[in-house]
Amino acid sequence: MRMRSLFSFGASEEMSLAVAGTGHRPEMLRRKTLANNARILILLSALAMPFAVYGLVTGTAFPFAVAVLGLAGGMITLALHQRRLFEEAAAGQVCILLALGCMLTLADPRLGDAGLAIAAIAPILASLVGRGQLRRQSWVLLVGVVGLAGISAAFAVPAIPVGAGALMATAIVAFVTSVGIVAHTANRINAAYEVYDKAQMTAYRHLIEHVQDGVMRFSSDGEILLASRSSEQLFGCRRYELSGGGLGERLHVLDRPAYLTAFADANQGGKSRVIEVRMRQDDPRAMSSVPRFIWVEISFSPVQDADNAGLRHEVVALFRDITSRKDNELAMAEARRTAEEASEAKSRFLATIGHELRTPLNAVVGFSEMMSSGIGGELSTTHREYAGLIHQSGKHLLEVVRMLLDMSKIEAGKFELQTEPFVVEDMIEPCLSMVEAMATKQQVTLVTDIASPLPALVADERACRQILLNLLSNAIKFSHPGGQVTISLKRQGQSLNLSVSDHGVGMAPESLTRIGEPFFQVQDGLSRRYEGTGLGLSIVKGLVDLHEGTLRAMSEIGSGTTVTVLLPINGPAIKTDETAVVTPLRKEPAAAPVHPWQDEKRKAQ
Repeated sequence: MRMRSLFSFGASEEMSLAVAGTGHRPEMLRRKTLANNARILILLSALAMPFAVYGLVTGTAFPFAVAVLGLAGGMITLALHQRRLFEEAAAGQVCILLALGCMLTLADPRLGDAGLAIAAIAPILASLVGRGQLRRQSWVLLVGVVGLAGISAAFAVPAIPVGAGALMATAIVAFVTSVGIVAHTANRINAAYEVYDKAQMTAYRHLIEHVQDGVMRFSSDGEILLASRSSEQLFGCRRYELSGGGLGERLHVLDRPAYLTAFADANQGGKSRVIEVRMRQDDPRAMSSVPRFIWVEISFSPVQDADNAGLRHEVVALFRDITSRKDNELAMAEARRTAEEASEAKSRFLATIGHELRTPLNAVVGFSEMMSSGIGGELSTTHREYAGLIHQSGKHLLEVVRMLLDMSKIEAGKFELQTEPFVVEDMIEPCLSMVEAMATKQQVTLVTDIASPLPALVADERACRQILLNLLSNAIKFSHPGGQVTISLKRQGQSLNLSVSDHGVGMAPESLTRIGEPFFQVQDGLSRRYEGTGLGLSIVKGLVDLHEGTLRAMSEIGSGTTVTVLLPINGPAIKTDETAVVTPLRKEPAAAPVHPWQDEKRKAQ
């Protein structure tokens, strides 16, 4: 362990504390100064001790008492400092000065003496090294010392017996010691803070010069006071070329009003503003003289000054190149437009092909049914079987065409709901009858679980039938032979809960997230076991969304699937007066809109 000398002031260590990257530099400086003050007091008291001992031998004890007070006080405060009792050490040093002042005041009968001067120095020392409480206490004690001096002078209290020469010498030494301690404290703290401020300025200058964004500082009159090195890379020119009107000339002519408005808000109104503008970027290596514009995000921040209230502010601006982001936004907008056009073309194609197919398919289904019934004459067993297959395939194609037409109407926003109140229970039996043959063929049992009483539902009855039929068809299709499909109906808050459950093959979690996507099927490819177009649940989702309802699905592979539809009881436009305000069970996240800019980048070039 390195031994520290009692009188090693450690100036270099103090300066390192000022520059080091700690968060408590002023406190460390104060603590170091307290230790130095204690060492100064010990040193001066030790130097004065031989003269004080000589005075004691010759019959003058007062100088010896003063020297002992200084020596003992210095050692005590240094010991407190080493034990990390810094507040007590500061209070001890202030009290030593007050005690010296009090002793000299009692020794000198005059009101204005060196004792009062030394006591008056104590609050100054307290303001440099002490906290608020110590500062207040030092002033209270000073008032006490002054009052004691006034009482001694007014009532002629006998002074401490001491010779005039010894008193003057002691007073001079004590005063010089007190002044020296305060001067040392002020000088060291002031010097350290100057180093600290310089280090802070150096750090800020380094940050500004090496930050990626361009940094500029404008005067209250709009002149550029400072431009960072990164601004040269941003604009492709030297910093001095931006002064005067150089920066304004780089603004695109269409963006200059927005720039001036934002700068005025910061300069005159004291408001922070962020804008995105196009600015010219120079390229010395370019072969052509065609200007190149980049997108720049500018953040204006006013420099607030309490003494400058009501006047213009200086402004600090950050310039960030966002050309890549704007290019990505334009690319995304273009891709979105292309996708929307493709979707619209697909919807038109589906609607056209659906209408074109439905007419001949109706004829195929109709004539095949007539042939099967023997209207055109008796058919052989083989021909009747062929006619039945034709009829069955035609109905299947008609169902596919109908689903395609419904899907295209929903996507195009042309599916109109005819909402009116109806009894939901009445549509269960007709739907079960329509899928009964399919359930019998699959050996699936249909079960209903209807709670009562149920309110009338304001909705499109035809759309609700289609929702239920599609859910039942899916549940039966993916059920195992001998399985069971359950239809449950109950009220849930301000909605009607319609659920269809099966114990079939089920779905994986990644497939559940894609429920409602058009043409999506869990089993794709040529080896899939189940027929279908993958439009059933997408139509269900579209019809539920038109009713402002919610579609949910829970499934587990091998354990079956439960699809739940929540429809508002009072229809798409909820009447809160009748159903009251109920917290929605689920809120679908809305897609963030893309706002195209009024001028694209290519228009600026």
